[in-house]
Amino acid sequence: MTTPTTADPVMTAIIEAVTKGRAGDSDSAREALLALWATIGSNGDPLHRCTLAHYLADLYDDPAQALTWDVRALDAADAITEQRVQEHHAGLHVSGFYPSLHLNLADNYRRLESFDAASAHIDVAREHSSALPENAYGALVRDGIDGVAEAIARRDTTPRQRTAGTTSRSNNSMPDVS
Repeated sequence: MTTPTTADPVMTAIIEAVTKGRAGDSDSAREALLALWATIGSNGDPLHRCTLAHYLADLYDDPAQALTWDVRALDAADAITEQRVQEHHAGLHVSGFYPSLHLNLADNYRRLESFDAASAHIDVAREHSSALPENAYGALVRDGIDGVAEAIARRDTTPRQRTAGTTSRSNNSMPDVS
């Protein structure tokens, strides 16, 4: 994990919950994130809302439930300023969030058999992929984009392969914001 620029107790609580989920305690992680959401609210800090909603979506196997949270994450990302992201962590950029956010939306729509919507989001994910870093995270998201695009073309609704401590969605599919 990278080191944030400033201490942020809400982000710390989000990361603690995410860590529980990755350790296999999805129910506890989901409860903690839902409690934080109740505190943050739909008008709270967009970085907090985006991060929380993004990771909470990963804790749902049901693509309709995940979609709800992924839409909230994208809406919040649209409200985040570059300044806010830089205040949290100098190495992050809002533009780097969009490939994974659209990838996850595409994957949810694919699993729900809404292939036109899935295709539209995978196209947007590809358009934004130039903002991804040239590292393992960037490669993970690019591979996810390719994999979901292939599944869309096949009209395949099968959940993606699980990785230990993650859901069937993209494993750590947003820049590490801890």
